[in-house]
Amino acid sequence: MTVETTDSAPAEVPLHLQGRNAVVAAAAPAHWREETPDYHLSETVMPGERTTGHAAGSLEAIVEELVQVFEMEVSHKKDPATWVSVVAERYRGRVNGGPWQDAEEFARIGSYNILIGDNPYYEASTETFESSHHIFHQALPGGFFWEVLEVLTGPPVVTFKWRHWGRYEGEYKGHAPTGELVELFGMTIAKVDDDLRIVELEHFYDNNKLLGPLAHGCPVGHHA
Repeated sequence: MTVETTDSAPAEVPLHLQGRNAVVAAAAPAHWREETPDYHLSETVMPGERTTGHAAGSLEAIVEELVQVFEMEVSHKKDPATWVSVVAERYRGRVNGGPWQDAEEFARIGSYNILIGDNPYYEASTETFESSHHIFHQALPGGFFWEVLEVLTGPPVVTFKWRHWGRYEGEYKGHAPTGELVELFGMTIAKVDDDLRIVELEHFYDNNKLLGPLAHGCPVGHHA
């Protein structure tokens, strides 16, 4: 499926649909939590490991790029008012039918804590935004990539299947890495406005597919 316009002249593409690099380049230095994010792994490693390829301008490509922008903004921009991918004052999201959380909560708690929650292998309630990012960046140092597999319905309610993957090559909460490929598969229902900015996200997936393999690495002995 491709997105077309009926105007004789092409419409200007809004910033949030120009891709993650364009949004990063347009942001003011003060918008970032720390330094400007670097996505070189997504550009060098991800193309050879993904399982799908989407034509430029297809709905699948647009959805994938929009969600990548959203994930970047949640992870690296501290103020939801600077997020171009969402309608910040209306945005809400939840996982597996759990409680709704607004943009301010996403910015404060962090996407890892919200998307994973409390689990036998991870206690989101005891982690901060910063500690959660450290834990998973350490466990998956080669990148934790994401792709759209299939879009089932188009806007304003966009339903799509996705895949998340990375290699367990770093320590996870006292467990040694195994080097194995860790994969998650799930489905998301997204509500968007007329400009394709995100208003609502509902994710459905089994977080044990990520945490189970990480928590079953051999214990690491740390010596003073």
